[in-house]
Amino acid sequence: MVERVIAACDGAAKGNPGPAAWAYVVADGAGRPQRWEAGPLGHSTNNIGELTALQQLLSATDPAVPLEVRLDSTYTRDSVTKWLKGWKRNGWKTAAGKPVANRELIQRIDELLEGRDVVFVYVPAHQVDGDPLNAIADKAASDAARTQQAAAGTAADLPVPDPAPAARAPRARSPRAATTTGSGGTSGTGGTGSAGGPGGSVRRSGSRTLNARFPGTCPCSRPYAKGDKITKVGGSWGHPECAAAHA
Repeated sequence: MVERVIAACDGAAKGNPGPAAWAYVVADGAGRPQRWEAGPLGHSTNNIGELTALQQLLSATDPAVPLEVRLDSTYTRDSVTKWLKGWKRNGWKTAAGKPVANRELIQRIDELLEGRDVVFVYVPAHQVDGDPLNAIADKAASDAARTQQAAAGTAADLPVPDPAPAARAPRARSPRAATTTGSGGTSGTGGTGSAGGPGGSVRRSGSRTLNARFPGTCPCSRPYAKGDKITKVGGSWGHPECAAAHA
């Protein structure tokens, strides 16, 4: 049984459209990088960079060997796994009757996929502890877009990905922000700040009423929309006019 090769591909466009490039990295069946390549595209779009990266990867790998492709572009993934058959059936027109964008690239990818065992795996980009192959391809594509220079190498000289931005920790509140007094004289944390329940977090908008950051449902069973004024209604959040009924 032939071991499946694992690879990742990515595109970049500085400005979208702007200076663009493509890149891929090929690993062994255990995910250890073996070789990589990147190339410039001049002034182009991110979608063209992503599609070109997949085309280049398919051209550079043995069609007889099963392949796993990791990519962070849902557009590229869906183009070849969801929409391609319908586009071909409709004479390369979308469901709205418009010409398929980037048709020539997608047709070339379709030809390269013919008869091959290829699995596409979506991986989120720029994640802490994210997919390492995707991070390498992303860095190679970004560098090539910036320099407009082709590059290639092996495991000995892999592009070093930039650190992914860490999730921002919640900002600590001062005692004054955490404890407020409403106009009716009731003090505590319930009047402002972060509301639980269906409304989610809320934005401060006065001492007793708040602007809902997310839609929710009042205890009266009527919904409220994002941005509507809400207040504490019983143990939940809802319409200010319903507060008296639950007092």
